[in-house]
Amino acid sequence: MDGGDEDRSVGEVDGGDHTPFAGGKVRRKASRYREHRGDYLHVSSRPGLMRILEKQGDTSILFADKVLKFTGSGKMKRRIFILTDFAIYLIDPETEAMTRRIALAAVEKVCLSKLSDNFFAIIIPTEYDLFMASTRKTELVQVMVDVTKSASDYDLEVLLSNRFEYNASASLVKEVSFEESEGGIKTKFLWK
Repeated sequence: MDGGDEDRSVGEVDGGDHTPFAGGKVRRKASRYREHRGDYLHVSSRPGLMRILEKQGDTSILFADKVLKFTGSGKMKRRIFILTDFAIYLIDPETEAMTRRIALAAVEKVCLSKLSDNFFAIIIPTEYDLFMASTRKTELVQVMVDVTKSASDYDLEVLLSNRFEYNASASLVKEVSFEESEGGIKTKFLWK
């Protein structure tokens, strides 16, 4: 991953600051002062979703919300993202069928731009990676960092860079770059 001096990797933060961003990321005001609820979908009151989790031996829902997942071909798919103390679940919201389960122990790091956007990548060396967008990205990443630390005493790496690579599929590496432009943030994808 080439980002030169733009890259900033954040694990344990000096000075007792427990945010994974440690001042290295531009954040929207609403993101800083938002009250975090964790389960925005009330998963425990949805029998179909609970069946999926219980079948895997999971019942502790730490975060749940709707996200956009980007496929290897660049299409966007709506997904339910559920984070438990053991795994990440992606579920099709129309059929409530699990499309993917990723053990938290398999996650190497999370990549984010330094800008105020909704995009993030979850890097999983043993599988293809996830590139997604969430309006609650800050909370999602913070909960992932916290649960990884408490479950394994391992600091999940959070890479802040306006350019990073991810494996969009088993045979496709993409580089995504972010830059500020008039009226917003421009996102570019390069196939490697």
